Amino acid sequence: MPHLLHLDSSIDPVRSRSRRITAAFRAAWESRGEDFTVAYRDLHADPVPHLTDAASHWAPRLRRPEDAPPAAESALQETLIAELVAADVLLIGAPMYNWSLPSTLKAWVDHVHVPGITAPFDTPDQPLAGRTAVVVTSRGGAYDAGTPAAEQDHVVPPLKIVLGQALGMRVAVIATSRTLAGTVPALADQTEQADRELAAAVAEARDLGLSLS
Repeated sequence: MPHLLHLDSSIDPVRSRSRRITAAFRAAWESRGEDFTVAYRDLHADPVPHLTDAASHWAPRLRRPEDAPPAAESALQETLIAELVAADVLLIGAPMYNWSLPSTLKAWVDHVHVPGITAPFDTPDQPLAGRTAVVVTSRGGAYDAGTPAAEQDHVVPPLKIVLGQALGMRVAVIATSRTLAGTVPALADQTEQADRELAAAVAEARDLGLSLS
């Protein structure tokens, strides 16, 4: 049965555009029948704690003999990795906050990117290689290629590195920009473009939700 792992990280449960887009993907996915299952984590409502022990960044066999991460931390990490490995498709809502990832999403990344388990280190294993990760990003301004702010996007590039290069997944990005146009007077002239981008992103998410497996 095709299985989706859906993560949201926006702090706004009502007006979030990243949540609206991921919801469109999930609705399309679930419309394909009962066999298209979903596991969901709201990383804002139920945040993953930050790692407290550096040894947790490594597979147990690669740790020093004296390393002993807290048992609860190791148990949660095992749970999060198992959820990810069980997924045929990963869907991540990743809004831009201060040019970077939400800290809750970064904490999740730190738990699941583990050399020797999910990424190669002493072995070539990549259990998620070839699977698809859909990153849905929303940003207040414009960070499109060719714009002055293009190099200030620190959300999509690190996720492409971790999910694509380290974990071997195929990363698809759905982006919507100018999300502040409706609330910041200085950006009001961009409102129509922002709405068009959102509509296009929702449509793209639905298409992917209907086609990926």
